[in-house]
Amino acid sequence: MNRRDFLSLAAISGGLAVAPLAGSGAAAKPIATKARVVIVGAGAAGTALANRLVRRLDGASITIIDPRTTHLYQPGLSLVATGLKPADYVTSDVAHWLPDNIVWMGERVAAVDGEAKTVSTETGTVIDYDWLILAPGLVLDYGAIEGFSADLVGENGIGALYGGPVEAERTWKAAQRFTEEGGTGIFTRPATEMKCAGAPLKHTFLIDDLARRAGTAGKMNMIYAAPQSSLFGVPIVAEKVRMLFEDRDVDTLLTSTLTAIDPGARRAVFATETGQQEIDYDYIHIIPPQRAPDFIRNSGLSWADRWTDQGWVEVDQATLRHLRYPEIFALGDVAGVPKGKTAASVKWQVPVVEDHLIAAIEGREGTETYNGYTSCPLITRIGRAMLVEFDYRDNLVPSFPGIIAPLEELWISWLMKEVALKATYNAMLRGQA
Repeated sequence: MNRRDFLSLAAISGGLAVAPLAGSGAAAKPIATKARVVIVGAGAAGTALANRLVRRLDGASITIIDPRTTHLYQPGLSLVATGLKPADYVTSDVAHWLPDNIVWMGERVAAVDGEAKTVSTETGTVIDYDWLILAPGLVLDYGAIEGFSADLVGENGIGALYGGPVEAERTWKAAQRFTEEGGTGIFTRPATEMKCAGAPLKHTFLIDDLARRAGTAGKMNMIYAAPQSSLFGVPIVAEKVRMLFEDRDVDTLLTSTLTAIDPGARRAVFATETGQQEIDYDYIHIIPPQRAPDFIRNSGLSWADRWTDQGWVEVDQATLRHLRYPEIFALGDVAGVPKGKTAASVKWQVPVVEDHLIAAIEGREGTETYNGYTSCPLITRIGRAMLVEFDYRDNLVPSFPGIIAPLEELWISWLMKEVALKATYNAMLRGQA
């Protein structure tokens, strides 16, 4: 592949393909409106939508609510947790990405009243809205695993990259020792829905590769443990991962849920179909159960008959509009849809919500739909990755069929993850991709 081909392909950056703004694009005439739009969450989804809306709405009141001042580039955490990037690679100032002409409230949301159309913060402030977008991200439920807490990461062979840059850096501290000394390594994932289901697989593959490069792979016993009955939600991808694990001597422990650890004894406890199983480890990577923030469930916005233990927002999977409160949309991790908890998913969700919100303000019906598009540049070793893209129906939907084979370990897919993805992600935050 020549340089021109790479530059063209890099633009999609693992599925974050550049697409025109909803409607007639960046040149669309702004809509005059006094609509009050409230966005909960200044992460990837909320920030991207805010930047698009300020160009589409003239005279609207746009408020974004989020107490965080540091923006987290979550796709980079897997690289920090394996020593390939420094911790500051994934952080930037929230203020750097938000448009100037909005109101940013640095508070935590305590409740939403869908009937009164108000948002209340923990300080008692009440904000009225005409339209509400929920994009607060999710909660890592560390307490669901007995004996585990975030402050343990990096010690006694414990890793957990999801917590943020500090935890990812500490994870590398524990993982690096494991790659040097060997022993038994356990790599887990939760029974709940989760951010990027490929993340635990990436960490497993990278630690194995690092050990092979160090010449210590022969001293390691690698175990991938998951509550599910397969290694990935898309069957053809699951089979490819199974073959790679078999080739690299990674054992699997399926239908097994991590319920507890004993950090001092370095022992993990799993609930299996036949009872409890204990396994001693030298290194364990933990991805805890993941749930919607409490205010979502407490405000009656969650599904009543799906994901009842997790609380995701009840929305139409095509439009991301709430099924009971039409003034409310949900984006990103918190949206109660079968797929869509990756940055690439957010890229394709944001224009859909923008389209339907603008249409509703104008008194018409929106036309854009979200098909569940999710992308995972699944790293299989340093310098190689598989660009896996799929939809709600588990169909592979490659952006460049015939050029990038989705189930092949390619350097171009690695470069998209390691080099090009962040640039496209930043463009998405600006509402330009």
